[in-house]
Amino acid sequence: MLYRVRHLTTYEYSKTVTSSQHVLRLRPRLTDNQVCASSEVALNPAPLRRTARDDYFGNRMEIVNLDDPHLELTIDSTSLVRVSKRKPRDIEMTAAWETIADTLSLARTEPEIMATNFLFDTPLTRADTTDLVSYAAEDFAPGRAVALAARDLMNRVRRDIKYKPGVTDISTPIDKIFELKAGVCQDQSHFMLAVLRARGLAARYVSGYLLTYPPPGRPRMQGADQSHAWVQVWCPPLGWIDFDPTNGVLPDDEHITVAYGRDYADISPISGIMLGGGEHEVEVKVDVAPLEEANAA
Repeated sequence: MLYRVRHLTTYEYSKTVTSSQHVLRLRPRLTDNQVCASSEVALNPAPLRRTARDDYFGNRMEIVNLDDPHLELTIDSTSLVRVSKRKPRDIEMTAAWETIADTLSLARTEPEIMATNFLFDTPLTRADTTDLVSYAAEDFAPGRAVALAARDLMNRVRRDIKYKPGVTDISTPIDKIFELKAGVCQDQSHFMLAVLRARGLAARYVSGYLLTYPPPGRPRMQGADQSHAWVQVWCPPLGWIDFDPTNGVLPDDEHITVAYGRDYADISPISGIMLGGGEHEVEVKVDVAPLEEANAA
């Protein structure tokens, strides 16, 4: 499937921004089942300098510098992404979860060493009071295949942490998410990461997009979609496997991967610093559609 993804972000400031620098992670990355055919990012006002490179995790990032005073900033990203169905994998054949935890504690091979980057908690996945080891203990029975344990954990998080926009923000700690039993996809993913890492397993945060469908008989609403988040778990010998705790599915050709890191802070689509600006409001609109449908709209 060839998708067109448009991610439009608008900032409105109460006071003039005299200069700013932003880091953009908006280009979908290359994966086993995904190729980004093209990606363009237009900014208004236009930046004075643009520098593109890969970050530590291999995500494409761009650093932009704006020196023109402005009260509004728009960042308009459009990408064409070809996504194929993932090859069938027998998740029952993955190694026992505690075997993997023991192996990662003594990582020797390059894949194991790279996986250890995603083994430890971060400010957004750290719990001070919630007992993450006892949570979902029955999913992690001794000798259980890691991908089966992760799948059941995914479904448990989906049941226990209800999807409810507006009750959290991106800085809400794990303990508060567990107390509220609610949050959005970022919160559900951070909570799942925290449980996996408490078990000594490597898991990473994935940002991207998800194809959504309008109600029957109604046209797709332009700009109604949002960016999405899910989790990847290190599952030898199959490698990294994706799990979406918001929807309770193993992602396939309707998920578009943009970046991965230890948590949201590593791979925020847009971050930056500025001089001036005062208070500001931000509006984000995302459209994900098959190319032929996007062209007809």
